[in-house]
Amino acid sequence: MEKIIKIGTRGSKLALWQANWVKTALTAGHPSLSVELVPIKTKGDKILDVPLAKVGGKGLFVKEIEEALLNGHIDLAVHSMKDMPAEIPNGLCIGAIPQRETPQDVLISRKGLPLSQLGQNARIGTSSLRRTAQLLHARPDLVISPLRGNLDTRLKKLEAENLDAIILAAAGVKRLGLEHRITEYLDEKVMLPAVGQGALCIEIRENDPEVESIIALLEHHETRTVVVGERAFLNRLEGGCQVPIAAHGKIEKNRFTLCGLVATVDGTTVIRETLSGHKDSSEIIGIKLADRLIEMGAKTIMENLTRINRESYK
Repeated sequence: MEKIIKIGTRGSKLALWQANWVKTALTAGHPSLSVELVPIKTKGDKILDVPLAKVGGKGLFVKEIEEALLNGHIDLAVHSMKDMPAEIPNGLCIGAIPQRETPQDVLISRKGLPLSQLGQNARIGTSSLRRTAQLLHARPDLVISPLRGNLDTRLKKLEAENLDAIILAAAGVKRLGLEHRITEYLDEKVMLPAVGQGALCIEIRENDPEVESIIALLEHHETRTVVVGERAFLNRLEGGCQVPIAAHGKIEKNRFTLCGLVATVDGTTVIRETLSGHKDSSEIIGIKLADRLIEMGAKTIMENLTRINRESYK
């Protein structure tokens, strides 16, 4: 009897591209498998006029999909790893992490100018606190304009809202075949990526050996090692969308190097540090790096931002 696997996904162009990529890989590896996509609208897809930090942060893009996974409506879920909260709900786990796409951020400018050549007080579109903090640290004169919506919506707003430029994840732009729109790949010294950016997360139910064996071919060991280190850093900081946090890990010659950052939203204070060790210790390195940033003052930044956010809700 033909086995049917149902994949839960958001309904955006990028999310569907990612889910279809997984579907193609699974059917290529298991020719007798039948795979269906189940688009699910998340709270984050419905609330488009408010910054994520003000409506609950990262979990907004995964909660409804995770509920469908827990109740058996779907068999696995495909997420962008950077949308995954630090903690996974009981009963679920990250079943596979495919090979990562470019983790960098990119600048797409209306007139084709790189960040350094944009005019004084140029208007940049982003609703990411991580991007905002780093942009203002590099260029305090910039004017940041809130920018929500799917990738294609944000590209349209570049023209419609007369912005000078927008910042997007390179991975999404490349996956949708829009690489020709990229003005500049931003150097990590200027814009450190989000935790897990460019990687996919295949989420499954715990203790589901059948689905686990089906998705095993998607696993990329090196990407998992790196992402585990980045997420350990995030988890230790208890980070979500309410605080500008960034981290990017690399493996070279069996050594894992992780650069992490915590900043104030206005970019005036950026606490940044790098730590490295054997690749098998990526999780421990992530935790140690977070502890080091806390010692350097990250805790004060996070407590102040939490207090400000709490007061703004009253």
